[in-house]
Amino acid sequence: MWKAFSWLLVGGLLAGCASPPPPPATSTAKAPPAPVAVPGPVASPLRPFHHDGGFLQCVPYAREVSGVRIFGDAWTWWDKAEGAYPRGSQPRVGAVLAFGKSRVLRLGHVAVVSRLVGARELTVTHANWGSTKATRGVIHHDQPVIDVSPDNDWTRVRLMNTAGGFGKVYPALGFIYPDDIYPDEAQQAAR
Repeated sequence: MWKAFSWLLVGGLLAGCASPPPPPATSTAKAPPAPVAVPGPVASPLRPFHHDGGFLQCVPYAREVSGVRIFGDAWTWWDKAEGAYPRGSQPRVGAVLAFGKSRVLRLGHVAVVSRLVGARELTVTHANWGSTKATRGVIHHDQPVIDVSPDNDWTRVRLMNTAGGFGKVYPALGFIYPDDIYPDEAQQAAR
């Protein structure tokens, strides 16, 4: 009996020396933010484009996706739009961003605004942009573009390249607004 009592005494003493379990670990990091409700998909004003797999040029692609029915080299679109479509310097989703001629853009370029990101940033969807075999003649969706013009009027822009940086500065003439997509805003912008 004495043996059993001594084991109990030793066990009790050891239990008294045991430390309580450590408190749960606390972190100085902030808790992750609560999930934010994101609205469902928004219908895009861009029209569908049915690609046959061939080499794409920017003009037929922009014409089909935007609904702006202008023909000819990209650099001619700005002047041809006068009187036919509202034009302006404010980006709108669905508008055509017309690029002027330059040493690099000998025929100009046209791209369709796909998303407004900020006051001086947007994305475009366009075809035949780039300088490599992998980037020429194909569609580029939601390519970031920034306004670098001194007057904040989108007359000088840079596009993000495949390396993730913004490349050369390109001359832009402005935005051509398809009046069936934004009739009120486009008419106001043209004034």
